[in-house]
Amino acid sequence: MVCTPRINTAAKLLISISTVCMLVLTMNVGYAIEVYKSIGVHGEIKYSQYPPKNGKNIEILEFRNDGRQTNTGQMAGKTEANQNKNTQNAEEQRVAQLEARIKDQEAQANTQRCQSLRNNLTNLNVGGRIYEMDASGKREYLDSREIELKRERVQQALSQYCKDTTT
Repeated sequence: MVCTPRINTAAKLLISISTVCMLVLTMNVGYAIEVYKSIGVHGEIKYSQYPPKNGKNIEILEFRNDGRQTNTGQMAGKTEANQNKNTQNAEEQRVAQLEARIKDQEAQANTQRCQSLRNNLTNLNVGGRIYEMDASGKREYLDSREIELKRERVQQALSQYCKDTTT
């Protein structure tokens, strides 16, 4: 029975915290009011809460909840045209970032391939006994003719894929 007051206190605390969270989530601090300013058929200036159907020179004004005017599209209540424009820009930026990342990865992979080719060429030029592993894992030693053919292939690959070739 000693735990009951603690449980009640914890339950009350949990309820009060959740209530505060719900109130905070429903409040919109960056709320903006949109007002449409247009020129009517007879040249008069009109202000409206709704977009005019056939007005001229439509301008969208945004007012903060404290009455001050803001720049259009900088508050939470952005205009639909600005939202589409920002979405396209964000999408274009995301695509450009992905393309740049892919290009960087390809450049790194190419650098690694070139380094591997250079290492292979160095090993082929050093001399000595050179072998390759077959499918069963056994060593197959290359004769001088096979080593020379491999050296030529590696040099061709270096000149084709690597810009700064040092042979």
